[in-house]
Amino acid sequence: MTATSGSAQKIADEFLRAWLGRDVEKALSFLADDIVCEAPSGRFEGLDRYRQFLEPFASTLISGSVIDVLGDDTHAATVYTTETPFAKDFRGMDYITVEDGRITHVISVFDLSPAIRARGNPQH
Repeated sequence: MTATSGSAQKIADEFLRAWLGRDVEKALSFLADDIVCEAPSGRFEGLDRYRQFLEPFASTLISGSVIDVLGDDTHAATVYTTETPFAKDFRGMDYITVEDGRITHVISVFDLSPAIRARGNPQH
């Protein structure tokens, strides 16, 4: 991936901003019906399963911000940080594949250390 703009980048940016804004329905509108997501918590196949993965997390967000979105016409990488009731400065990155204008594959990577620290200290 060498370009820093393209259709996948635009779709990934809009998708990210939608769920960071807690608009799960809008975020899901960018996904293919047969979406595949690989995340630390498992592999999720299909739109319904992805909703079950995204909705509980997005609904608990206190805030979120985009660090960067890079991409070309078929792939994009999003980097973001969120604050949730259980962890502050919870960072993540998604590597997104877009086909025919829809997100078909997401590889999600999270920095789990804020959540691990929060478990040991209820005040974060």
